[in-house]
Amino acid sequence: MYAIIEDGGRQLKVEQGQELQIDYREVPAGQEVTFERVLAYRDEDGLKLGQPMLASAKVTAEVLGVAQGPKLVIQKFRRRKTYRRRTGHRQLYTRVKVSKIELGS
Repeated sequence: MYAIIEDGGRQLKVEQGQELQIDYREVPAGQEVTFERVLAYRDEDGLKLGQPMLASAKVTAEVLGVAQGPKLVIQKFRRRKTYRRRTGHRQLYTRVKVSKIELGS
């Protein structure tokens, strides 16, 4: 059983018990996050597609904490001008574990 959800402009395929990283949210660890934009749902009965979303479906996930992405190095330079700048960036993410996928009625 899996569901396809939309979060932050991206579509994610999630299964129960799966851990994933979503865009950073100020939610303390241990609380729940609910994704109500469910685009598709698959179980042993078959595939159910929304147009564009399933009306009463939702996915509940438990927040595990905050994680940082890989370091990105940004370099700027102009040739022959002695201009060099080097900076970096690490994106914050929220780690969640999918606890429940509900289809509703």
